[in-house]
Order: sequence, then structure tokens, then C-alpha cells
Amino acid sequence: MRRPLSVVSIVSVAALLALSACGERDQTLAAGRHKSPDEPWRGAQNAFVAKTWTPTDKAGWETQLRQRAQTQNEYNKTN
Repeated sequence: MRRPLSVVSIVSVAALLALSACGERDQTLAAGRHKSPDEPWRGAQNAFVAKTWTPTDKAGWETQLRQRAQTQNEYNKTN
């Protein structure tokens, strides 16, 4: 014969489940972490930059981003 669960045991299990989420640590990034202090169009001055772009050229940077996005556009690839 099985004993029915008492109200106290049900409440205590529910309280344990509710409090278990309190131990989870914060998963957001710290403010300012993983951010560059400079503008992205300042860029690296090495051989890995696009040949048609010069560092500190904001308009050229935006043009390069648009062109790269269009080469990844599946509608342009299939049509």
C-alpha cells in the first residue's frame, strides 16, 4: 500500500525547485568587455585588409560591408 504525499513534502519540493534557479550566475557580458575602443573603420594596417579599402575610410568601410553582404545573399546566388 502506498502512502500519499503529504502537503508539507510537496511544498518543500516546490520550494527547492523554485530556489534552485537563484544559484545561477549572470550570463551577460560585462559592460565594455569585448569592445574595441576605436571605430571599426580605423581597421588593421596589415596585408589582411581588402585591397580596395584604406584604413580610416568610413565610406569605403560601409561599401565593403554592403558588398560582402550581397555576396552572401542567397537570392543573388540563385537568380
